[in-house]
Amino acid sequence: MQATQALLQDFYTYLLKQRKQMIGYPSNQSYNFENLYKFFELSINNIGDPLSEGPYKLKAHKFEKEVVEFLADLVGVEGDNFWGYVTNGGTEGNMYGLYIAREIYPNSIVYYSQEAHYSIQKILKLLKMPSIAIKTYKNGEIDIEDLERALSVNRTKTPIILATIGTTVKSGFDNLPKIKNLLKDYAFTNHYIHCDAALGGMILPFCDDAFEIGLKSGVHSISVSGHKMFGSPMPCGIVLARKDYVDKIASSVEYIGALDTTLSGSRNGHTTLLLWYAIQKNQYEGYKKIVEKCLKNAQFAVQEFNKIGIKAWRNKFSNTVVIPKPSRALLEKWQLAHEGKIAHIITMPHIDQSDISKFISDYAKDISTS
Repeated sequence: MQATQALLQDFYTYLLKQRKQMIGYPSNQSYNFENLYKFFELSINNIGDPLSEGPYKLKAHKFEKEVVEFLADLVGVEGDNFWGYVTNGGTEGNMYGLYIAREIYPNSIVYYSQEAHYSIQKILKLLKMPSIAIKTYKNGEIDIEDLERALSVNRTKTPIILATIGTTVKSGFDNLPKIKNLLKDYAFTNHYIHCDAALGGMILPFCDDAFEIGLKSGVHSISVSGHKMFGSPMPCGIVLARKDYVDKIASSVEYIGALDTTLSGSRNGHTTLLLWYAIQKNQYEGYKKIVEKCLKNAQFAVQEFNKIGIKAWRNKFSNTVVIPKPSRALLEKWQLAHEGKIAHIITMPHIDQSDISKFISDYAKDISTS
């Protein structure tokens, strides 16, 4: 066992070192869950519908319900017509939203941004849903004119809109008000809007002049990541959907004594506790301060890059700063995501201005020697 312990210690030391330079992905490294360590002595399985009881007792459904209610209050819902659960991550939430849409509107076409998350095409293939990728503007936002052209030639198919609220590389926000106006102008009485709001879902609600992304604003389902702005050491997420739609796809399972409404059977109860604890600690005001800090640091990064002649930029409401792609060595050192000729840094809660300054110093040296 000594060799095993040594191997684990080496791995732990390696991860601690890498965490200090995690600046290129939206992984939140700022949290403390010491008060929950004792729960890892237990197997907590959130099997079945969060609102169901059933004979299985080692579950955290009560806490899951409160997590879902926090997100519902944050983004806005119509009365009690909402339902949701804690997912394994954003991809599961997106699949769930599109699965509901397919079951409600089988004669449909999915419209999604060409800069949507890479998992979207995989989900569409698995669900066997006809789809059209829509062009984007330079800032990553969906091209409304191209969407209009696609809608205009497919009037007999129900449109399912996959709106990305923060694209992967440029963090472009698809303009929901304009999308909804298009659907109204073309008299699409039946339609479905799902928001992939993995990162942006915990940013826009805290920005005073941002457009709404909740169910009360005409969205039918939304997926938000839990290991990003919420803060969790384990990948997870939350999906929120209209309850009247979920009710149409639910089925009863005698074995678990509950409704089968989720995509997964057994679900991680520990991630529910982690999200619940983070919400209790931060509440609305705490998260608002966190988001304000992240956006302030993103603007600081843009300004500091511009001072040394680097054309860095970010979208409004975004903590993603787009920059010219540096050398392979710098990409590796700071764990930067990149695409084509650009890369980005993301000012998550664990990133402060001193981290940004260190990176920009490295970047300046990198471009001077390349």
